[in-house]
Amino acid sequence: MATIVQIDPTQQLDPFKSVKKIPTHEFFTSGHRTCQGCESALVMKMMVKAAGPRTIVLGSTGCMYVANTTYYSTSWVVPWMHTQLGSSGSAALGAAAGLKAQMRKGKMKQEPINVIAFCGDGGGADMGLGAISATMTHPDYNLLILLYDNESYANTDIQLSGSTPWGANTTFSTPGSVKRIMHHRWKKNMAGLMAVGHPTCRYVATICMSYGLHGMNSIRKALTIGGPTFIHSLDPCPKGWDYDPIQSHELGELAVQCGIWPLYEVEDGKLRLTGRTQQIADGKIPRKPVRDYLLRQGRFAHFTNDDLDYFQSKIDQMWTKWLIPGVIPFEKDLAADNPPA
Repeated sequence: MATIVQIDPTQQLDPFKSVKKIPTHEFFTSGHRTCQGCESALVMKMMVKAAGPRTIVLGSTGCMYVANTTYYSTSWVVPWMHTQLGSSGSAALGAAAGLKAQMRKGKMKQEPINVIAFCGDGGGADMGLGAISATMTHPDYNLLILLYDNESYANTDIQLSGSTPWGANTTFSTPGSVKRIMHHRWKKNMAGLMAVGHPTCRYVATICMSYGLHGMNSIRKALTIGGPTFIHSLDPCPKGWDYDPIQSHELGELAVQCGIWPLYEVEDGKLRLTGRTQQIADGKIPRKPVRDYLLRQGRFAHFTNDDLDYFQSKIDQMWTKWLIPGVIPFEKDLAADNPPA
């Protein structure tokens, strides 16, 4: 006989109808030392604004830890704790379990408190993958893990990670005269991995805070639905991607409009394309060529037309042959990849 898991009540966070309905009060304030044009700082600001004051934030080592704690001070207004590099899943589960125990023992008021753990692509998609995966299998704890993805180990000088795009120039994959493309792996699909491999995880979504209202409403849904949830955010990084900081917001939009970063959510096992991605799929707006996005960034300056064509073919394949982008295929037999040398 199946065991019925009793999920504790959550805060009921209704979606914001428009930007005019977003509260003005800030829970991530001035004083942080992020780079000019840092989209990850915007993610932190809007993440906790969407969550509200009854929230605990846990941040694993990375850009958003180092930049947000300086000389015994922090920009976080809500309770915040630093955790180790690969421990965002463990920290989220431990915090949620600790709150539950304290309330059960009568040491805390019985109330829903948001638990959010954030991690970068190095700490989440690479080192912390096992802990996050284990946490997603515990349906009786309410928590959100948000992976902010600037596609490199940006905190330690732009080394490539499992989320670094194919062919990108990093300090570990610099192009040379003998071998132009040093990084041959395709970007790890974390949201798809969480959605397909963790059936008790009720909500998985992709966001980009260049579309801020969409991103905040995804966070509010994740915190309301109950159980462990996961959101993967694409965060343009001026330092790692090599572009003028003023272009951060536009590059986030382009990543979605080119189809490189599809916006979708999987709620209780049901896929729904969202935002601009849904409009592209419905034919309401055209999908832009990937060169519009790639050639705006110095990390792809060494690309030839063959490289751009290969990248475009991979994105086209994802849009035409995959049910969940990059995870569940429409067709069983996909054509073999032939990347440029």
